[in-house]
Amino acid sequence: MKCTCAPLLLLLGSFAPLSLLAQQNETKLPPQATEFYEPQVKVVSPGNENHLPPADAMVLFGGSDLNAWVSERDGSFPKWTVEDGILTVAPKTGGIKTKEAFGDVQVHIEWRAPEEVVGDGQGRGNSGFFFMGKYELQILDSYNNETYSNGQAASIYKQHPPLVNAMRAPGEWNTYDAVFTAPRFNQNGMLIAPARITVFHNGILVQNNVELRGPTQYIGIPHYVAHPEKLPFHIQDHSNPVSFRNIWVRKLD
Repeated sequence: MKCTCAPLLLLLGSFAPLSLLAQQNETKLPPQATEFYEPQVKVVSPGNENHLPPADAMVLFGGSDLNAWVSERDGSFPKWTVEDGILTVAPKTGGIKTKEAFGDVQVHIEWRAPEEVVGDGQGRGNSGFFFMGKYELQILDSYNNETYSNGQAASIYKQHPPLVNAMRAPGEWNTYDAVFTAPRFNQNGMLIAPARITVFHNGILVQNNVELRGPTQYIGIPHYVAHPEKLPFHIQDHSNPVSFRNIWVRKLD
């Protein structure tokens, strides 16, 4: 049998410099290079729901305090406001992150965009929930608000648009229920299984066990770099006074 190993190895080896060159060129891309507007996401009106934490859930915010959280800037106590059982972003003070780290999880989040509509597109009711501090489930006021499809509410930011737009009107409460599977790396730091996520927005399936292509990137193409098995959640301060309540998590690992 004639051996074709050498040409095959040469062919495989040729991809390495091309991949490196592509990553280097990403820094020259504008953010618009990874945004798309078509196809537009169908609008579906959500039903009514009332979620209580399961018995085995860890409550991260139950309405009274922020003891489970710290500032992501310096680890100090968060400057966000808690009033009448509601947590609200204090714009320009920085995001918050959990004291505890998590891997595979089920998460429940209730959030609302400000009733007074200010701005448009990505400047309207913007925040984000980051699994492991790296993988963003977008929070945005997408009620009659045009923006790029893979950047609207319930998108996996800059990767997967939601299957439908299940957004409630400004000032009304939305729910996210998500099941997140963390990525797996071997002892050499090589990816052996990508992260995956399923999301229900107001009880409607909007992300169906989709595969994440890597951590969230605002500019450029996402790609995996090995990281710990468990990391804290982050909630973003995007300079909009988005509010939250009833945040809980169930560990699945």
